[in-house]
Amino acid sequence: MGDRIDLLVHNIGRLVTMQGGSGPRTGEEMTRVGEIRQGAIAVADGKIFAVGEEAEVRAQIAGMPVLRELDARGNLVTPGLIDSHTHLVHGGSREHELDLKLKGVSYLEILAGGGGILSTVRSTREATEQQLYAKAKRSLDTMLLYGATTVEAKSGYGLTLADELKQLQVTRSLNESHPVELVSTFMGAHAVPVEYKDRADEYVELVVNVMLPEVKRQGLAEFCDVFCEHGVFTVEQSRKILTAAKELGFGIKLHADEIEPMGGAQLAGELGCISAEHLLAATDEGFAAMQRAGTVAVCLPATSFNLRLKTHARARRMIELGVPVAISTDYNPGSSPTESIQLVMTLGCLNLGLTPEEVITAVTINAAHAIGKADTVGSLEVGKQADLVIFNAENLAYLPYHFGINHVNTVVKKGNLVVSEGNLVYEAGK
Repeated sequence: MGDRIDLLVHNIGRLVTMQGGSGPRTGEEMTRVGEIRQGAIAVADGKIFAVGEEAEVRAQIAGMPVLRELDARGNLVTPGLIDSHTHLVHGGSREHELDLKLKGVSYLEILAGGGGILSTVRSTREATEQQLYAKAKRSLDTMLLYGATTVEAKSGYGLTLADELKQLQVTRSLNESHPVELVSTFMGAHAVPVEYKDRADEYVELVVNVMLPEVKRQGLAEFCDVFCEHGVFTVEQSRKILTAAKELGFGIKLHADEIEPMGGAQLAGELGCISAEHLLAATDEGFAAMQRAGTVAVCLPATSFNLRLKTHARARRMIELGVPVAISTDYNPGSSPTESIQLVMTLGCLNLGLTPEEVITAVTINAAHAIGKADTVGSLEVGKQADLVIFNAENLAYLPYHFGINHVNTVVKKGNLVVSEGNLVYEAGK
């Protein structure tokens, strides 16, 4: 780091640092948020130079020129929020399915009828790369306004090599031009396309032998994910795809046991997936397998809320069994059309039973581990990226308690001011 301080954030009433620990938080550790009263953060070259009580930080930087000071006005500051499971890039929307849901038609029934994911596949295939970019950028701007500074983005609405590459190229372009940091996941195994109806095994071969190698060759994704679910991909098909992905050097994830107990959580543990997602129907046996492997459970409470399900992911049980828990929006055009990580934080409390401390852990350090970025983001510690949020709130509990509004005042990404007084202020191309 240089010999000057580029940014000093001071007069922080409560500073949630998430400091400490080398792995994702589990059990009681999820309540330990490293809160500091009357804190400050000094930033140099986009990274945290000093963090702690304001008097201590000012002592550490004494004699160093400070180029900019930012008064937090006694408010709450946390690490930049991390949305660790989204389907950011897609065409169209599916508000026409709302009436079907209200009439009691299930998610899998809509999919079997050619709607759901397959409807979005048609819209995504028809859209140009420029149209997909413009639509995803609008969503990414909204996510940033709500405090998300790092976002995972899955493909899976193309289901042909060309259309999957198109989605992934959009993700790459956004990552290069937008301040929000994107982590790309290839999910060609999101559904069986209509042209492979009743020939799922043939489509699996296409994913394994054609799509995965080309995505790897072009360096378009860090992870591979599969939708392991009744009527989509079986456990054996999922194992085949993820094993091939692992051999190619991809990190692996799994949509597991969302609707029916397929044994997806057990498979995620067996293969050593970095994360398993959804998990509404997962068993204690599956949780135990995940715990042994250190697999992060990414719970998606906005999805179960929007699908009007009577049950939600058993996050409290996961914590009891030592499984690290993250939560995310699952932003997508069908089952969770929301970009608000703050809404998800409220649902994490009300529907999953998490405390405010567990919720902030689930959208910071544990979410960072779920996407393999905990060495650079997810906590406010010396040497990490200066990604932080100043909220119009005095304490942590106020965020999920006062729901349905945006509490963000200021967002800093890599030391740069990107949201100020609730407005986007980043320069195009940054």
